Amino acid sequence: MIRTFAVVTRSLCSAALIAFATCASAQQDYPNKPVRIVSGYAAGGTTSLVARLIGQKLGDGWGQQFIIDNRPGGGTIIGTEIVAKSPPDGYTLMLVDSVHVLAPLFIKAPYDPIKDFAPVATVAGTELVLVLHPSVPPSNLKDFIAYAKSKPGTLNYATPALGGAQHLTTEIFNIDAGIQTQHIPYKGAGPALIGLVAGEVDMYFATTATGAPYVKSGKIKALAITGKKRSPLLPAVPTFAEAGMPDFYTQRRAGYGIVAPARTPKPIIDKLSAEIAKYLAQPEFRESLLTLGLDPATSSPSEYSDILKAQLAWNIQTIETLKKKGVKFEF
Repeated sequence: MIRTFAVVTRSLCSAALIAFATCASAQQDYPNKPVRIVSGYAAGGTTSLVARLIGQKLGDGWGQQFIIDNRPGGGTIIGTEIVAKSPPDGYTLMLVDSVHVLAPLFIKAPYDPIKDFAPVATVAGTELVLVLHPSVPPSNLKDFIAYAKSKPGTLNYATPALGGAQHLTTEIFNIDAGIQTQHIPYKGAGPALIGLVAGEVDMYFATTATGAPYVKSGKIKALAITGKKRSPLLPAVPTFAEAGMPDFYTQRRAGYGIVAPARTPKPIIDKLSAEIAKYLAQPEFRESLLTLGLDPATSSPSEYSDILKAQLAWNIQTIETLKKKGVKFEF
């Protein structure tokens, strides 16, 4: 009996050691097949651009395909749910922006934005620029606010997603400027910009990365940019402070980072994070982000976790403040 127990114990231990060795080997060999990077938006927006940039670098460095999978809809809920329910093996990742910890506050999500994901690293940040369709007469922020006040509720604005960062930003702007505008949601930044260019909407808070080419071509016009300084992509566009709104949204910005499903092995998370940090330290890769109007910014998995938790807390507080001021978030 004792001998049988000893044999069984040795067998179980051997099996456990083999499984551990196999798992460790798989993590060391990672990635040994194509990796999917999901984006919750349609192709053409800043999120997709950043996903392609980082995916290309990771693919070139590791000799594997990093495939961008655009899954727009539901305020990024559709794509995010796919990632949350994917195997935690490092072969499904997601390039998220600040909507990741914002959309679930408005829309019932089948996941928890903190508990169901393993943060890998931040990649970049960018400012937002208020842009108008050329048919809207004003050419500066002061005149636009006066114009909007003269037409309460008649102007409309685009967002890339319900309950997203640009949705919140525009509602904050409406409150601070004392104007009323109507919300028109799209399935991504690309479609939102196309809608603005086509005249379907009057205004939009675009990222500098996606908005600058349209501004430079004259298809839309820019009034002001968030942040403390002007963008090198749009040097003629004043900051909100310069344009007469010094307290408007100067500290909040769009941020982009990589997350994986919760329970993804730590060695894989750490390997991905270190590789991303390596590329963000390379001058040529940093320049490719700066050219898009993005500020390179990397962090460790634990630092990124703290960032996401802080963003979630700020969003909750801001939404409550807006609701107290009469803003209705209806979906």
